[in-house]
Formats: sequence, C-alpha cells, structure tokens
Amino acid sequence: MTKEDVNKTEILKKITPVIEKTVEDSGLLTVESGFLKQAGKWIVKIFIYDPQKPVTHEECENITKKIDPYLDEIIPVPYCLEVSSPGTERKLKSEREYEIFKGKRVKVKLKKTEEREAKTFPAKIRNYKEAEGLTLELPGEAGEIKIKKEDISSVKLEPEYNFKSKK
Repeated sequence: MTKEDVNKTEILKKITPVIEKTVEDSGLLTVESGFLKQAGKWIVKIFIYDPQKPVTHEECENITKKIDPYLDEIIPVPYCLEVSSPGTERKLKSEREYEIFKGKRVKVKLKKTEEREAKTFPAKIRNYKEAEGLTLELPGEAGEIKIKKEDISSVKLEPEYNFKSKK
C-alpha cells in the first residue's frame, strides 16, 4: 500500500472511538490521539491522563496491549503505537484539554497587540467557553479574569511537584 492509498482522516475517524473507549474502560482519559507519518513511518500517538495521579509506564503498557489488536484490524499499513502521558509542561491545544486540566496551574502567553506587548503569567484554569474564552484565577489575587481565545498565544501546563517530607 502506498502513501497515496492511506487516508489519514478516515483512519483517524475509525480508530478514535476505539482508542477513547479502551482508555475510558481503563479508568483514564484520552487527552489526544493522532495518526501521522514521521520519518517515513506511520505512527499512532495516544496521550492518556489520570486525574488522580501521574500516569505510570504500566498503564501505558496496559493500554498498548489492549488496543493494539483492534488497531491492527483497522489500519491497513505497518505502524508504530506510542502511548504516553501528556507530560508536565504540555501545551494545551483544545477545549477538551482545558476541561481535562481544569484547576491545574498553567503558564499563559498572550499575543502581542497594538495595546500591549506579549505577556506571560502563571494562573489556574477555572473554565473555558467558546464565546467567553478562558476563565483564569491569578495567584495571590481574589476573583477571576477572562481572556478571549483570539488573545491567547499559548497555554502550557506548569509542573506541580509534591515533595514528601522525611520524618
């Protein structure tokens, strides 16, 4: 099968429900999934998230073992399967991700406009609505601010480290 025979959009449309169901049945969330060609190889990338704790290698391996046989039936070309966590400094790309990471610390970068320079600041995600934009809580300040989607250059997760003290 040649590259021209592979319809990435159609394959992604077929594999997405399988991926989401398998991940959900494992008690996890699908942050993002994709089917793409990199360095001449087809790759299925799946990013999973556990709101209760960091994703483990075992969970990634478990999802890989559960999902691989189903994908083999759907994908007509050789491919590599990559299952991983979204990472501690992931750039958020969708409304779904704003919902998944609600309450998490982020670094927001605003676009440069005629009225202001590009500005970067820490915040916590409170909510997102297409019409209103992103609602954020600023550290040390009471209340919330709203920023329209078109004013945002990027939103990245900020690592949260919980160190246990020795007794």
